[in-house]
Amino acid sequence: MYWILFIGIALVSYLVQSNLKRKIDRYSKVPVASRMTGAEVAEKMLRDNGIYDVKVRPHDGWLSDHYNPTDKTVNLSHNVFYSNSVASAAVAAHECGHAVQHARAYTFLRLRSALVPIVQFSSNIVTWVLLGGILLVNVFPTLLLIGIIMFAMSTLFSFVTLPVEIDASRRAAKWLQSAGITNYSEQPMAIDALKSAAYTYIVAALSSLATLIYYITIYMSRRD
Repeated sequence: MYWILFIGIALVSYLVQSNLKRKIDRYSKVPVASRMTGAEVAEKMLRDNGIYDVKVRPHDGWLSDHYNPTDKTVNLSHNVFYSNSVASAAVAAHECGHAVQHARAYTFLRLRSALVPIVQFSSNIVTWVLLGGILLVNVFPTLLLIGIIMFAMSTLFSFVTLPVEIDASRRAAKWLQSAGITNYSEQPMAIDALKSAAYTYIVAALSSLATLIYYITIYMSRRD
């Protein structure tokens, strides 16, 4: 049953990623009426929210856009930073949504930030701990239990990420319309792009949960 579930989630993940790419490609060809580039959209959203200590920078990679709370930078991929498309406006506003969350001390963002060092540490060794735990499950089950606890932190991180991403998209969509960046025909496209991106986080969280359940099943079915 686990493998059926795992294959199903992998297939859904592929479809969601493909759908996101298709939506981004489509809306990247539609310019916003305001003609503002992603960089200009980001700068304006930050200013409109009273944020002046966050820098907007170009960043290498496709769909590698992110907000870094450590150095307070909104990092936009080149095809977002320099483009004046609906997709660029949506992505730029979404990342600035995280900056707004940071400035407003949004609870789930603070929780996710607190989990980052734990997840980073465990991710370096969790694979080996779990592998060793599975091989030695009948003679040293504690090792697998430790691996499960470490992996559970990653799963928790995935689920804490969901409200963070959804809230950032909500802030972005609301601001894009109120600031006049997107008009009545472009706003549904921006919302569609933001929703498609959110689905990827939902699938990732479910995939992590399914994997965690698989490891727990191995631990529970061990021979004492």
